[in-house]
Amino acid sequence: MTTVRQVQVTFDCADPERVARFWCEVLGYELHSSGVACSDPTGVGPRLYFQQVPEGKVVKNRVHLDVRVGTGLVGAERLAALEAEGARLEKLGAKRLWLQEADEENESCLTMQDVEGNEFCLD
Repeated sequence: MTTVRQVQVTFDCADPERVARFWCEVLGYELHSSGVACSDPTGVGPRLYFQQVPEGKVVKNRVHLDVRVGTGLVGAERLAALEAEGARLEKLGAKRLWLQEADEENESCLTMQDVEGNEFCLD
């Protein structure tokens, strides 16, 4: 049996270069010369590929990325980290959707959309 060692995350989108540039800024990735893929310069994170499709996004994503900005933080410190990163990403064209505040089971997370409406979470 073969062991999977790498994963590529593929986004369907209308403007691959625009979405690729956005995610490079979000994650600190490097844009490939093709302009439609980016990768983690440290080699740790998955490669992201952006393919053009004719149809627009219609419904909520079934899979989304969690961008880990609050790992190890709790309470007000975690909220501050989420809010700061959310504000930075809004300047790049992201849209804030809602803040899920901490409860007895989960820590806070901030749900957002990228430049083409794909949902992702800051957690």
